[in-house]
Amino acid sequence: MLIKILLKYILGYVRITVEGYYIERFINICTTSKILIWNLKREKGVKLYLNIGIKDFYKAIKVAKKLKCKVKIIRKRGIPFLINKYKKRKIFFIALITIAILIGISTNYVWNINIEVEENLEIQNIERDIKEAGLEVGMLKNKVNVQDIVNKIRLKRSDISWMGIELKGTNAIVKIVKSKEAPEIIDEKDYSNIVSDKSGIVTKIIAQNGTALVKVGDEVKEGQILIQGVMEGKYTGTRFVHSLGEIEAIVKYNKTKKIPLKTTEKVTTGKKETKFKIKINNFQINFYKTLSKFKFYDTIEIEKKFKIFSNLYLPISFIKITNQEIKEIEKEYTVEEATEIGTRELEQEIELEIGEGKNIVGKNAKVAETEEYIEVSVTYEVIENIGMQEKIEENNTQEEDIN
Repeated sequence: MLIKILLKYILGYVRITVEGYYIERFINICTTSKILIWNLKREKGVKLYLNIGIKDFYKAIKVAKKLKCKVKIIRKRGIPFLINKYKKRKIFFIALITIAILIGISTNYVWNINIEVEENLEIQNIERDIKEAGLEVGMLKNKVNVQDIVNKIRLKRSDISWMGIELKGTNAIVKIVKSKEAPEIIDEKDYSNIVSDKSGIVTKIIAQNGTALVKVGDEVKEGQILIQGVMEGKYTGTRFVHSLGEIEAIVKYNKTKKIPLKTTEKVTTGKKETKFKIKINNFQINFYKTLSKFKFYDTIEIEKKFKIFSNLYLPISFIKITNQEIKEIEKEYTVEEATEIGTRELEQEIELEIGEGKNIVGKNAKVAETEEYIEVSVTYEVIENIGMQEKIEENNTQEEDIN
């Protein structure tokens, strides 16, 4: 039944009304005469709505005349009617066919590159490297050598552990896994020292294996040996070991910033203007005058690429341009206001550098004043584990043995 209805759409069908006292007989005769009718709907018992194919329509009229029923066409559907409708609009019909052909041709090209980095991490200049490796918008899909592009980028960049490229429709999906920097792991069988990875004042040191070279209260510098991978025994003499231990120190984080007491700030007035343009590959059509009516303004551009399906992009973009008017105002701060601004900004910067979960034991701010600005200096004191393993090279152990 469904196939027959679909065939009727291809050949054309009409929706008609049949009105009279014998619509039941009309339906029965159509059924016995194998006249296909569907989507029937009654109204007030004497009126019938139904769909019928073009060829069967003329048969149905003969039946309706015999039963003295009125027939009226209310809707025409199907390909024959579409052709008949547009045959007088040749230019439109030709344009429609041309567009369809161009869309068909455009599916052989890459019109969008979607870069997906695992965990939404940022990779600097990856778009440029992908283009230089041989993948760019507007190139033929059969010219894209996926493996060659991946190999070039992997050889060039050490911050990528895995990369894959998938072509779907006119969309090139580039999936990247960023490599994570891992500290050098020293094997437990290797001789090692524990050295300081930051400068600070030692608050705790426990040498589980090796010899402590500093004590609580000592000020140490970055790279200084804290626990040496050497032990002396009464019977064993001097021997090298893999040092183990725990070292904590107060580490200072300091930042300084100048805050002018008089400054010029840019603020938005709330006035906006919106403009549009269409981009067809590298060709742009502007629907506005180039210059803005504002003297000073910020511009925000939002580009939306045209696509038919999820991965079938076309070389057409709609660009919305929003200009926001700005004005410059003279701002004057008191010493207290400037100090508060500078302290708040520096605290945010330092806390971002320190990270979460650290033991902050001290915090202070110093302010130096001049006629034009104030200079704020903020210092944080944080207790941290500052020890890290450093392998003792073989030549160093040999020198110690000779001595």
